[in-house]
Formats: sequence, structure tokens, C-alpha cells
Amino acid sequence: MDLAKPRVDIGMSTNNLGPVLAFWQGEAGVAFDHLLPIRRGQNQHRHDANGSVLKINAYAEPVPAGEPKCYRELYLAREGLAGPRAMADPDGNRVTLVPPGWRGITQAGIRLAVRSLDAHRAFYAGALGLAEADWEGGAAFRAGETLLILEESTDAPSDATMPGTGWRYITFQVFRVDAEHARVLAAGGREAMPPTTLGTTARISMVRDPDGNWIELSQRASIVGTLEAG
Repeated sequence: MDLAKPRVDIGMSTNNLGPVLAFWQGEAGVAFDHLLPIRRGQNQHRHDANGSVLKINAYAEPVPAGEPKCYRELYLAREGLAGPRAMADPDGNRVTLVPPGWRGITQAGIRLAVRSLDAHRAFYAGALGLAEADWEGGAAFRAGETLLILEESTDAPSDATMPGTGWRYITFQVFRVDAEHARVLAAGGREAMPPTTLGTTARISMVRDPDGNWIELSQRASIVGTLEAG
């Protein structure tokens, strides 16, 4: 995958906006960047997490709680720490602050629970074109500076849903959404949403991994300078 930004973004949804924002901006020390209206009834509170965007989505209508998901934990490298510091926000979303370089995490890491390491190794290496990195007890893939960590688990969802609270999806910023989307599908990925242009902001699509987890591909005008399809 030809990344336009060497870091992976992560999105969550909440029905508990005030306390969740207070946690991330206060205890987790993640800086608020700006508010992005996505569509009627959905606002996205965007934060800078070591160059990754932490996207906290809030809705006019409550989203379901407790739906199964594979995205289990966010790791953020933080200077000045002697060791990992594990925390959870008011919705139970886990984040661990780690010293830079801890287990190979220099910027951010995203931990996923998957049903089959073999199937997801084939997807992340073949369909997404990412290089595998060492990770004791599982597998990891390097997407620019971000480490995607896969751990086999019997309670991983077999067909993950997008609606629900908590971590819901990750985002790769790419130069050409249409080309990358087609390449992922040709390599065995599943389509969740075809390439679609969102005003003058971005052209995006959604694909799904072997467990049905949602992955956004985004061609953002502010990064690549164009929303032209191709």
C-alpha cells in the first residue's frame, strides 16, 4: 500500500462524549485538533496522537453498546516514562502509554484480536502490502511508523460490525483511493463501501479483513492535494 501519511489513524464511537473527551485530552494527554461535521447527526472530534488522528465520533442518536470488535488497545509512545502505563477511558477503551521503543513501538501501536493469525497474515501482507515485524505471542505489521499488532483470540468477532461504541475502525491515508481499493479487493479483501467523495474534504472507501473488521482508505485533500478518482 502506498501510504500518503506514514501513520495509521483510529476511530471510535461514543454515547458519553463529555467524559470521554475529558479523559483523552486530560489523562491521556492527546491534543484536540478540530471538530469535523461528518454528516447530519454525526460530529467527529479529531485529536493528534503522535501524528495519528484519534477520531472520536459522537452522534445525535445513541449507537449500540457492547458490540463485538477486534480493535482492543491503542499504544502511544510517550517520552519520560520508565515503563508502560495502562489506562482505560470511561467507555472502557484501553490505551497504554509506553516509553519510545518499547517492544518496537516508536510512535503508536494498535492491538487487534483475530480468529486466525494465518488468515490475517495473508491479508495484511498480501492485500495491504505491509511488512511483518517481530511480536512475541502474535504477529505485527509495520504501516509507516505505526505498528499493527495481531493476537489470536477465541473471542474475536467473526463478522465485526461498524455501529457500536468503542474502537471501530482504522484509517490508512493513501494517494489514490480507487486504485488502492481495487487492489485490496483483487487480493481477497471484502468491500464494505465503494469509493465515495465527501464534499471537498476526502474521497474514502471501506474494506474488511477476514474477520470483517472495518478499514478505511482515505484520499484526503489536505494531504494529497486532490480528490480526483483514479
